[in-house]
Amino acid sequence: MTTTTLPAAGITGTGVSGNKHCRFCGASLNRTVVDLGMSPLCESYPAAADLNRGETYYPLHVYVCEECWLVQLEEYESAENIFSDYAYFASHSDSWLKHCESYCHKAAARFGLGLESFVVEVASNDGYLLQYFVRQGVPVLGIEPAANVAKAAVEKGVPTKVRFFGTKLAEEMAAEGKRADLVIGNNVLAQVPDLNDFVEGLRILLKPDGVLTLEFPHLLKLIEFNEFDTIYHEHFSYFSLISTLKILEGHQLRVFDVEELKSHGGSLRIYACRAECSVHKTGQAIERVLADERRTNLERPDGYDKFAQKVQQTKLALLEFLIAAKREGKSVAGYGAPGKSATLLHYCGIGKDLIEYTVDRNPYKQGRFLPGTHIPICHPERIRETKPDYVLILPWNLKDEIMQQLKCVREWGGRFVVPIPVATIL
Repeated sequence: MTTTTLPAAGITGTGVSGNKHCRFCGASLNRTVVDLGMSPLCESYPAAADLNRGETYYPLHVYVCEECWLVQLEEYESAENIFSDYAYFASHSDSWLKHCESYCHKAAARFGLGLESFVVEVASNDGYLLQYFVRQGVPVLGIEPAANVAKAAVEKGVPTKVRFFGTKLAEEMAAEGKRADLVIGNNVLAQVPDLNDFVEGLRILLKPDGVLTLEFPHLLKLIEFNEFDTIYHEHFSYFSLISTLKILEGHQLRVFDVEELKSHGGSLRIYACRAECSVHKTGQAIERVLADERRTNLERPDGYDKFAQKVQQTKLALLEFLIAAKREGKSVAGYGAPGKSATLLHYCGIGKDLIEYTVDRNPYKQGRFLPGTHIPICHPERIRETKPDYVLILPWNLKDEIMQQLKCVREWGGRFVVPIPVATIL
């Protein structure tokens, strides 16, 4: 195991103090990956009464640390202000629910989880995942900072603690004898500004032979498939396996397995345990993924040099399609109001003049507006009522599920469009 010296407390913040330092190792951040301009917080959906009150925009300037190779944004807004009341409910995607149900059955079998076990998920959202352990009779606890979302989890029968997770909460739970056999963090690592406090909390929460699983979008895929719209302020960091190993090893955690997943445009699921644990043997998949990352030069500066140019080409292709459709008198509606749409639309300069409205299955978002652009968010039935010529799928990672849900679009000759990696008519 390599040895990593962690920075002293107080120097890891990147935006609040004005100093650009890596939030993991504390090294100076000098190399830009891409500058996507200015954008509002992506999960801030104004109501009609708020449209004339203005919104705060922040830079989307992405850096890579040349010491640990963590890709990151500066911290412009606190996690408390972003996540204490949240608009994202994970249960609105059928394919994501199937993904999580499969994971729960697989994990229970692999690690022998049962009535005497204890499973904890940090950032447990609306109980989308833990509900499947509950059905198996496995004791669980969700930890979720957004009270509005946690309420939905409790209604599913998933015990949920409304708190932000870190060393303080982990130490409280450990003192109460509530260490976990399995700790889960799905798509949360990117949303943590204080990485060292969070990861140290994960270690504290684990039983001596316990297992930690983390899922996160894979930086390799983000760069390879030009998934720049997954960069937004709620995602403070972007992870390769190279950087993840350094971070976990810095907190005496050992990665013993990794899986490559198709979710969210290409993700990794890593399995880790305490460094001193000998129960879980290290698998060969780790070296395979590391080899792929090294071939792409993710631990060298030139691995990041061409990304900004690729992003610009995607912008031009999408604008060319939308402008041509407008000139031809064609109508374009959006599907979905995901966080990534804020980055896509603001960087590309797309507003209501090119996309008339979007729709979303989440009732929380219906009747509201996309941040900044103020494109109205409607019920999905609006698609059937207006019969647009094109439907631009903003959560492009769910395109197959969405096209299945909206088979009616083909009935009037409508077509689907995805913006990433380049605008494509399906």
